[in-house]
Parts: sequence; C-alpha cells; structure tokens
Amino acid sequence: MNKLKFERTLWGQGLTHVAGVDEAGRGPLAGPVVAAAVVFPREFFLPGVDDSKKLSHERREQLYPQILASCLTYGVSIVPVEEIDRINIYQAAMLAMRQALAQLSPAPQHVLVDGRQNRMLDLPQTAIVKGDSLSFTIGAASIIAKVERDRLMLDYHRVFPQYGFDKHKGYATRSHLAALQQFGPCAIHRRSFHPKALAG
Repeated sequence: MNKLKFERTLWGQGLTHVAGVDEAGRGPLAGPVVAAAVVFPREFFLPGVDDSKKLSHERREQLYPQILASCLTYGVSIVPVEEIDRINIYQAAMLAMRQALAQLSPAPQHVLVDGRQNRMLDLPQTAIVKGDSLSFTIGAASIIAKVERDRLMLDYHRVFPQYGFDKHKGYATRSHLAALQQFGPCAIHRRSFHPKALAG
C-alpha cells in the first residue's frame, strides 16, 4: 500500500508543508480529547507507522520518538473534560485539531484530516476516511495523539487509582463500569456521556 499517495499528490502540486492531523479520545467516558498535527520533509517515510489503534503500546512508544525526531514541526492540543461537556465531544475533537495545527511553524499549506472535513479549519484540507491507515502523515499524527493521551491517563491513574485508568484509559470496559458503580464519577469523567453509572 502506498501510504504517501495523498502526500505525493500535494507535493506534486508544489506544496512543501503538508500536515496530517488526528485525535485520540473521542470515545472514552473519562479524560480529555487530544489532537496532534505533524509535517514531514518531502518523501520522508518511517516504516511501521499506521493507525495507532492497530499498534501495540510498545510499538507506539518505539515510533513516537522517531516521529518527533524526523518531522519538521508538530503540535499537540489537549481539550479538557469541562470543555467536552460544554461544547460536546465532536466539537471538542474539531477544536483540538484546529489548536494542534495552529502550533505548526511554518503553517501548513494543506491539511490531511482523518475522517470528515473539519469546519473549524481555515486551511485547505482533504478529508480521508480511515486516513490514519491510508496516509503516513495522518498515521503519525494518530500515534503522537494516542501516546500523549495515554500518558495523561497514567497520570490521572495516580490521582484516581480506584478506576483503573492505567488499563482502559477511560474507555467503557467492564471493570471501568464496575468502578463507576462502586465509586461514582470523579473529576475527569464526562458528564455529557450517559451510561447508567454516570447518571445523576
């Protein structure tokens, strides 16, 4: 599979700064949503980069420093639970991506976005369904976002050890739901998500 197909189309148009952007944490019951954006030199490729969900924790941790060492620029944005509850998770994910892209220097000339078009962006963009599997640059962004978010959830585990955030990272696993039933929600649970354990 040619994971540089979309990038090469844009490079062929004379664009040199092509960004990939993706987010992690749209589905969990707890914790922030994190987005990452990244730009690589033209024709750069790092074998093994893929949709972060397809990779093991160990493989993501191996690739993460290689990605940061190889890119021209990258940005990471964290949108907290309070903002997720205020504007909804979809809008929070779009906002996180916009904020991550705003950190890139120089600014990208075009953005490859995982999934749907991001209406918050004022940059030219191409939305790619399953882009984190099909585009090298989006895949790299997905790894950065996932590693950054997982590390945050490990920090939260130290504050709220009873929920097991180190294991499930806030997703609705059986053990997480059982902990919610026993202890109720904590400060980083999303009140706008409504499993029975979060109600009330």
